[in-house]
Amino acid sequence: MHGHEHATGDSAFAVALPALVLSAGAVGYLLLARRARRRNPALGWSPWRTAWFLTGILLLGVALLPPVAPFAHEDFRGHMVQHMLIGMYAPLALVLGAPVTLLLRVLPAVRGRQLTAVLHSPPARFLTRPAVALTLSTGSIALLYFTPLYDATMTRPAGHWLLHAHFLLAGCLFAHVIAGPDPSPARPSARVRLVCLGVAIAGHAVVSQLMYGGFWVHVHAPIVQVQGGAEIMYYGGDIAELLLAAALVTTWRPERARRTTARAVAPAGRSAGALLGRQ
Repeated sequence: MHGHEHATGDSAFAVALPALVLSAGAVGYLLLARRARRRNPALGWSPWRTAWFLTGILLLGVALLPPVAPFAHEDFRGHMVQHMLIGMYAPLALVLGAPVTLLLRVLPAVRGRQLTAVLHSPPARFLTRPAVALTLSTGSIALLYFTPLYDATMTRPAGHWLLHAHFLLAGCLFAHVIAGPDPSPARPSARVRLVCLGVAIAGHAVVSQLMYGGFWVHVHAPIVQVQGGAEIMYYGGDIAELLLAAALVTTWRPERARRTTARAVAPAGRSAGALLGRQ
């Protein structure tokens, strides 16, 4: 009975914590958006950006809460659904919400310059290189499923949450590099981003096909679950990457990017605007 109560408490905590964090994220974004509209009523804040960000929060909620979360612990196919939601679909929606641009719109000038300095720091420039973002997102998939890493993370709650954090952060980084509307210190050309996206598509296809065929895969689960998970990765990844390509097409225009950047940094002060103008 004591063990049952302990398990029930852990389960309740696993539901309450992500629900609380996601709710706080949604409320925080809505408050910042309201502040941006009040600060500059003429410019306002795009309801589409707000809708995208809240969609990302909703997708994370679907992935981290029942019924998907318990299914992911019991079945590899559930894990792959969770992986797609946390690592590909939710990041794209969150990035299209332009949270950094929103922060630059509402922060005082001094804070805006500090945030701009962080965006132009050497670590930020390194992380936003296409090859780095591709390695952290797509490259880590092979490491996860073709080594004992997956089984190790599934047996440790801390490792499981670290895996979720990696999926989310790497997915957001890749979506930002490919099609993010937020300012970037050295955004690559559309051709480079398309090549990077093509490599990611090919990487997902190769990993999923190898997994389906049972080659080098290191996942302790029934064959039918592994093959089902491979199919989810293959088709779900294709859809997510098509959506990312569509986002790239709608955001790559240089003149539109310049207007968005100029509007984003205007309230943050002349110094911040000067820094972001050197993209």
